[in-house]
Amino acid sequence: MRDTLVQLRVGVEDLQIGLSRTRHRLAEERRELDTVRRRRMLAEGIGDAETVAVAARFEAQHAERVEVLERKLAVQEEELVLVEREVAEMTAEFKAAHAGVGPARTGDGSGAAGDAARAAAAEAEVESTLGERDDLDAELDALRRRGNRAARDARADAMLEELKRRMGQ
Repeated sequence: MRDTLVQLRVGVEDLQIGLSRTRHRLAEERRELDTVRRRRMLAEGIGDAETVAVAARFEAQHAERVEVLERKLAVQEEELVLVEREVAEMTAEFKAAHAGVGPARTGDGSGAAGDAARAAAAEAEVESTLGERDDLDAELDALRRRGNRAARDARADAMLEELKRRMGQ
């Protein structure tokens, strides 16, 4: 259950990144749509029928993209709410299972003091798991940086070899 919870939390972060990207693309498309509309109106103002026709075609394309991105954004927002709710429910179940509350209770602790101790232990385990995930994220970032650097170095080496070849060395 702990691994599933960690995966869900990583999934939430991925959804948030996707949502951010969609918002950015939507803002760009809206800017493009506004620009094309201004150009069409200017062309209409000077009576340039050919430019008006081209601008109208691009306006329709950008308007359609805006509409699709708006629907995509709405779906991504709904999905994020759903997954966040699942994470909250699973976190509560995880804490309850480790605290011995509910149907999984074994009865080996007694009273409120036992429940509080189990709840504190469950909370500590959840925090430890999340700390492990943070460590994993840092390690993944380091791997990405190393991979990016290796790719840049390989490109630089290839460019240097090409330059040497051209210069006849």
